[in-house]
Amino acid sequence: MTVLGLGLLGWVGWQYFGTGLTANHNMAEAEKVLREQWKAPAQVKPSTGAPFALLRIPKFGTDWQKPIVQGVDKDDLARGIGHYPQTQLPGRPGNFAIAGHRVTHGSPFRKLLDLRKGDQVIVETADAIYTYTLDNSPRDLTVTPSATWVLDPVPGKPHQTPTTATITLTTCQDLFHSPDRSVTFGHLTRTIRKS
Repeated sequence: MTVLGLGLLGWVGWQYFGTGLTANHNMAEAEKVLREQWKAPAQVKPSTGAPFALLRIPKFGTDWQKPIVQGVDKDDLARGIGHYPQTQLPGRPGNFAIAGHRVTHGSPFRKLLDLRKGDQVIVETADAIYTYTLDNSPRDLTVTPSATWVLDPVPGKPHQTPTTATITLTTCQDLFHSPDRSVTFGHLTRTIRKS
């Protein structure tokens, strides 16, 4: 029983602390790679698992910055914030949707439920910096994993053609494993082109 108990404590410790250490290291490396890639001509569509943008949320502090990688598989989310590949890229008309862990793998979205309507989310790419303003708090909207309407080009309006650039952020509803997702939406309010 003692060995089993120690093994269980070790596994829990790894899930909550070990995955965070490795994920934070991987995210820092991804940021370095991304900044090097930005010096070369940009590719049109990012490769699966590769970083292509940086996410900043000012409410989380001036040093809070995470890479956004293409894809939302388990391995992708271990490298940073994941971009749902079927959604739009940043700054373009349509829905740019991303997901991140609240617990484990660096917990990049641990404080996501602290955000409120009017808070800013900044996405930096090779050629521009996009500022989105949130339309709701993620505390106010919880959906099941089958609620794919949040990923529609115009969320909740599957047959409408998008005319504005929007952002959707999703994460686990509970700090512990939960199938439900907390969701927040925002709209593009500022674009700064890099020279």
